[in-house]
Amino acid sequence: MASRSPVYTTRKVGAAHTLEHRIYIEKDGVLVSPFHDIPLYANEQQTVLNMVVEIPRWTNAKQEISKDDELNPIKQDTKKGKLRFVRNCFPHKGYLWNYGAFPQTWEDPNVVHPETKQAGDNDPLDVCEIGELVAKPGEVKQVKVLGVMALLDEGETDWKVIVIDVNDPLAPRLNDIEDVERHLPGLLRASNEWFRIYKIPDGKPENQFAFSGECKNKKYAMEVVRECAESWEKLITGKTASGGIHLTNTTVQHSQDRVDPSSLKVPAHEEKAPAPIDSSIDKWFYISGASA
Repeated sequence: MASRSPVYTTRKVGAAHTLEHRIYIEKDGVLVSPFHDIPLYANEQQTVLNMVVEIPRWTNAKQEISKDDELNPIKQDTKKGKLRFVRNCFPHKGYLWNYGAFPQTWEDPNVVHPETKQAGDNDPLDVCEIGELVAKPGEVKQVKVLGVMALLDEGETDWKVIVIDVNDPLAPRLNDIEDVERHLPGLLRASNEWFRIYKIPDGKPENQFAFSGECKNKKYAMEVVRECAESWEKLITGKTASGGIHLTNTTVQHSQDRVDPSSLKVPAHEEKAPAPIDSSIDKWFYISGASA
């Protein structure tokens, strides 16, 4: 008999779009870290991966797995004490995909990649899920890898892995990066453009890419995933210095930072309406040469 898939649920604290908001993840009712406790691979063959959704498609709040909070809840990023939102660069509204991260991966800032010539960005590996459903923050999706882009962001390699939910109607037909262009024409070009220009409204320069912006294939992407999984393994076992990353977890047997979940003091679930977002977040920015 096949083993039952774990059920992941969210425990929300505070209202969305506030500084207090946190989304904790529970696995079968037990608190877990989305960074350290959720397995990277969802099947024995390692062809299906777990993805933690941080930001639903079409939304602007820049939410991410927190490296410096106990149990690494998802929270909205801040800059100078203010919540961060990405701007709408015409014709895009917010993020183009369900955006999130692979658990049990880490882009080691101490390691320079031989091809991009830049070190890792000190985060879990970023994932862009291109299926048709709009996900929810904290949702754990089962996905398959299709390819990867290498964004060069302020001197760091910031990989963006392209994936699709295995339950999406198109999933059987998307098996490598060339299938994406065939069935979803223009998506990869739009994704490249979005990453290139999305910081321009905030006064930053265009982002650059390795490989001339080319999206590498599935084989290459899986190699990046494996490298980042190995880096995480060294991090969680103390072979690599944590550099301030919170390693508390509830299930990793060989980790010194494993704790009994009953010892954690996390507030009860609250179902609060999201705080209003300033209307300026809906403004559209027209970037000259965006579609060049």
